[in-house]
Amino acid sequence: MAYSSATELILEAKEKKNLTFSQIAEAAGCSEVFCTAAIYGQQALSPDQAKAVTELLELPEEVEHDLKSIPFRGTNFSLPPTDPTIYRLYELVLVYGDTIKALIHEKFGDGIMSAIDFKMELDKEEDPHGDRVVITLNGKFLKYKTF
Repeated sequence: MAYSSATELILEAKEKKNLTFSQIAEAAGCSEVFCTAAIYGQQALSPDQAKAVTELLELPEEVEHDLKSIPFRGTNFSLPPTDPTIYRLYELVLVYGDTIKALIHEKFGDGIMSAIDFKMELDKEEDPHGDRVVITLNGKFLKYKTF
């Protein structure tokens, strides 16, 4: 998987400074998920957020510019994904996609969940049988218009 030079510089600086995505997001004043997506080139930060990230990581102005640029979303990998973590999420949609769609339509009507007006949280839940990954997807319902 090839990332932009800005992403590579950010990840190198993050590791060198021993920072977490959460700490970088806190400096930027945005959510951990949104900031991490921006670092991977999938979201655009505001000018103030981009400046905060590059100042924290002591990176050049070109990186700040890239963090503010409108991204080409979804271009980081091909389908099906080969990374095991990403593939499992893809598999989740393959297995449960019809179920999710049916339940959205039953509860809300004919429409979709927005990926634009959207929030996501990722948490760790400790469990004696093995820690659990908790992903909360929270998207606005968008009703299809009838003409």
